[in-house]
Amino acid sequence: MRPEITEFELKYMSLDKILSIGGKPGLFKLVTQTRSGFVAESLLDGKKITVGMQSNVSILSEIAIYTLEEELPLREVFQKVQLKEKGAKTSISHKAAKIELEEYFFEVLPNYDEDRVYASDIKKVIQWYNLLHENGMTDFSSDDKDATSEEE
Repeated sequence: MRPEITEFELKYMSLDKILSIGGKPGLFKLVTQTRSGFVAESLLDGKKITVGMQSNVSILSEIAIYTLEEELPLREVFQKVQLKEKGAKTSISHKAAKIELEEYFFEVLPNYDEDRVYASDIKKVIQWYNLLHENGMTDFSSDDKDATSEEE
């Protein structure tokens, strides 16, 4: 029997253990690997599912958002949302109108590439941020020291 994940471990769980699974709503945390795939636990309802190797799975730490200059890791986008919201959940729903989503995202990331970042991408970022926040996962800091520069 596996011990339950503590609140402390959950807060500091790395985004490389958080997954988006194609065709499944919400996010999942990686529980364990199996011979034919892995077991993941839903952050929405806590149910565990077995996922095969043929499934379309994205690891949050591997996702980036296009800006006009570079691709910004999702972790850094979450940090910007967190800063804008002063640590709270977003002031906008992921179900808001396209123009509202784009205006909100422009406030968070003014240099995002409007030609390559779609409203559906913005919805996911907002939904995922709020889901992580609801689950107490609010430490989006990076292990890399080069990402710690502050604006003056």
